[in-house]
Amino acid sequence: MRVVVMGGTSGIGLAIAESCAANGDEVLVTGRDPKKLEAVAAKVAVAESVDGRSEEDVRAFFARHGRFDHLVLTLSSASGGGTLRDLKMDDLRAGFDGKFYPHLLAAQAALDTIAENGSITFITAASAQGSMPGTAGLAAVNGALECAVPPLAAELAPIRVNAVSPGVIDTPWWSFLPEEQRREQFAGFAEQTPVGRVGRPGDIADAVRYLMGAGFVTGTVLKCEGGLTL
Repeated sequence: MRVVVMGGTSGIGLAIAESCAANGDEVLVTGRDPKKLEAVAAKVAVAESVDGRSEEDVRAFFARHGRFDHLVLTLSSASGGGTLRDLKMDDLRAGFDGKFYPHLLAAQAALDTIAENGSITFITAASAQGSMPGTAGLAAVNGALECAVPPLAAELAPIRVNAVSPGVIDTPWWSFLPEEQRREQFAGFAEQTPVGRVGRPGDIADAVRYLMGAGFVTGTVLKCEGGLTL
């Protein structure tokens, strides 16, 4: 299989690329950080600089690489968090610009070259289904993506469209917190989950690989959050 992982140079995206490559798939990874792209190209997959926010970049990428089987969208943004009283609308817009619009842009741009029996998998977040104070903006971004999954699955059939909704995953996304504070946060989240730990990037890679191969599953948002939102 030929798999495209957009935003696949670190964290969840990198774990997905590594898992697919280990399975023998041909993997194409996009990102923006030259050093990370170089590291991925040396060890994992073909890696190319693409700005997921740029329509010109994204359309040119798909036109250049031709047919493929599966598209995984891990493009992300940490913007949009915070309590409503303190939330800056520019930050919320940046959240949509960094994640929601790039996901839909890439899905649209891929339609001419994705296999008819292929799949598109969005990576959203458990904030879309949770109720934690200070996450309304993040919930709006990820919830908008999740709401798009069922109608896109119906519209784009037989291409399958799904999403994986991760909970708290130990990735560089959390680097805005000092190490000690991050560990304290993780310990607190671990106590709230039935599985007793926070997630690992490989947990999400396993869920994505399942959806890629599950030919009878479409229009589904698969929660992968250790029971955090129960």
